[in-house]
Amino acid sequence: MSHVFPRHSKIQPPVAASGDGCYVIDTNGKRYFDGSGGAAVSCLGHSDAEVTEAVKSQLDQLAFAHTSFFTSQPAEDLANLLVEHAPEGIERVYFVSGGSEATESAIKLARQYFVEKGEPQRRHLIARKQSYHGNTIGALSAGGNEWRRQQFAPILVDVSHIAPCYEYTLRQNDESAFEYGQRAAQELEDEILRLGEDSVMAFMAEPVVGATLGAVPAVEGYYTRIREICDKYGVLLILDEVMCGMGRTGHLYACEADNVRPDILCIAKGLGAGYQPIGAMLCSGEIYGTIANGTGFFQHGHTYLAHPCATAAGLAVVKAILDRGLLDRVKDMGEKLQAALVAEFGQHPHVGDIRGRGLFRGIEIVKDRETKEPFDPALGLAGKLKKACFAEGLACYPMAGTRDGKNGDHILLAPPYIMTEEQIPDIIEPLKRAMAQIIPS
Repeated sequence: MSHVFPRHSKIQPPVAASGDGCYVIDTNGKRYFDGSGGAAVSCLGHSDAEVTEAVKSQLDQLAFAHTSFFTSQPAEDLANLLVEHAPEGIERVYFVSGGSEATESAIKLARQYFVEKGEPQRRHLIARKQSYHGNTIGALSAGGNEWRRQQFAPILVDVSHIAPCYEYTLRQNDESAFEYGQRAAQELEDEILRLGEDSVMAFMAEPVVGATLGAVPAVEGYYTRIREICDKYGVLLILDEVMCGMGRTGHLYACEADNVRPDILCIAKGLGAGYQPIGAMLCSGEIYGTIANGTGFFQHGHTYLAHPCATAAGLAVVKAILDRGLLDRVKDMGEKLQAALVAEFGQHPHVGDIRGRGLFRGIEIVKDRETKEPFDPALGLAGKLKKACFAEGLACYPMAGTRDGKNGDHILLAPPYIMTEEQIPDIIEPLKRAMAQIIPS
């Protein structure tokens, strides 16, 4: 009998025994194509010798050094590399153990920044509906997915939520994509004015919304207007790239596609590629300088900050992404995967939208293509699809509640950057068979 506390006590998963490139192999020898990279994590696949060797080498030198006493060379080198390629103004990196810690750190830094700046009245955080920013209390409070929030609502922090930039269902028929984006962005200014223009500390958003919407990028011009609004009212822009960053969309930082400059940026998942648990919060020199020239002490911290082995892994991963030309590969393979998905499912009577950037793709399942009406959530389509795909040898990320946390279903795909064109059928064929089994005709 297992004594592991699983994600779901009524599901008995197979035991993963080994990894081979884009595949995970269980103890029975069955191979699964990792079509979602776990949760957009395993960007280099499961057997990268260079990353493995980097971790082993660091273990031979130094396993751990607490950051209240020491820094370490891999942490310094990784921070330098991340800043070298970061958006304009980003100058400092705060290493943590994962995405939730990164977004939690961002929220606390935003608050302390304004306290030290002499604006303690700035306390409000604005985020978006149908977003996901992690599972700690602060991160969950920022997230806008009602299903994830529901049972914890009484203990969550008060955060305002505006509509996401979700063109497929929220753009009106008489609007251009640009006009819709401007209207969606205007909700931020309206909410700032409602709360009090000098009381808002930050706006948090995912450049490409991942788990809860299914690879939804913003329309052109949306983030330009968001940046203008933040600048107008002195509000910090926090971009959560935990899932969509580190090359997933074909850019090292996903915000590059929207040409937007954040004040704080959060990364994880692909940063360690699954070889070590690591995340990071990056911030502007202006924010860091305010703390450094004030108390000098960020009143926050975790035991495993900037862990030497984790940062060594992250350094090897980011070097691999940059040095092996994987950003261009992700763009190219992303276009080929999109074309294959459209060719197979574009006219499927229950596929409403196929979207995304790079190797970050979403398929929205609908009851009616014309009206975009979702299936009854009581059918549990997402869970059934995940199970059926897995039985067919495909690990992917179906999710329910796409529209509002309850209604709607989508499938998220985030395969390793190293996948080949010849492996596209390892996604398409199992998904085709699973959909034929599960989705009502």
